[in-house]
Amino acid sequence: MPKTPTSQSKSANAETVAFRGGGFAPRPIGLVGAMVFVFLIAFWEWGSRVGWISQLVLPAPSEAFAAFQELVVSGLLWKHVSASVTRLVTGWISGTVLGLLVGLSIGLFSLARAGLVPLVSAMFPIPKIAMLPLFIIWFGIGEGSKVATILFGTFFPTIITVYGGVDNVDRNLIRMGQSFGLTWFSIVRKIIIPGALPAILSGARISASIAIILLVAAEMIGAEFGIGAYILLAGSLMATDQLIAGVALLSMLGLTVGWLIGKAEKYFLNWRA
Repeated sequence: MPKTPTSQSKSANAETVAFRGGGFAPRPIGLVGAMVFVFLIAFWEWGSRVGWISQLVLPAPSEAFAAFQELVVSGLLWKHVSASVTRLVTGWISGTVLGLLVGLSIGLFSLARAGLVPLVSAMFPIPKIAMLPLFIIWFGIGEGSKVATILFGTFFPTIITVYGGVDNVDRNLIRMGQSFGLTWFSIVRKIIIPGALPAILSGARISASIAIILLVAAEMIGAEFGIGAYILLAGSLMATDQLIAGVALLSMLGLTVGWLIGKAEKYFLNWRA
């Protein structure tokens, strides 16, 4: 049917509708995060130099950087960082793997859920620092007690995030897989685990932060090397510049772990784009 002059004029005057399907996806915005850090450090340095911030309470970033340089020159930086990273990786990976296994068991099997959820609910609220003296009695003052503290602290949060993620998988997807004749193992591998993965990786961020906190607490008891031991020594000597340098090391350690988990999220969750 040929278009009338009226319909042609309406088509010519029609406006293009903007795309509305962005899905609230976050956009990476350059170096904004780095600029925030630079601004805060510059403001801190300026406040220290003009006397707004007391040097006794909070030394300037330049003084903390000088203490960091001394740590590098003395060769102690690698000893402290390597000791902490070894304990963190061993305890966190062990707790995460065990938490994954137990969390998947709770999420997939009714018997495991009935038997383990009450136990997890009873053990999770216990402050993990309170267990450190008991771990020292069991495993000694060496590495065993420190790794066990980190493992215990990351184990229970991982369980909760894993079986919570399994419970939140869309049941219609599972029913669809069953209707297409997929085996139980295929449904778990292709539907349940991918569906629970966002919650699992978010839980990994939380458990990693908990692991770093417990690492410092464990190293403050009977450790010769480690970032926590370095901070404890600096605090006992009232060396606030060294104390800030140690806190900065912990911050860099946390940023590194968060960056690695972010890379894992981009790799495993690329299907959400």
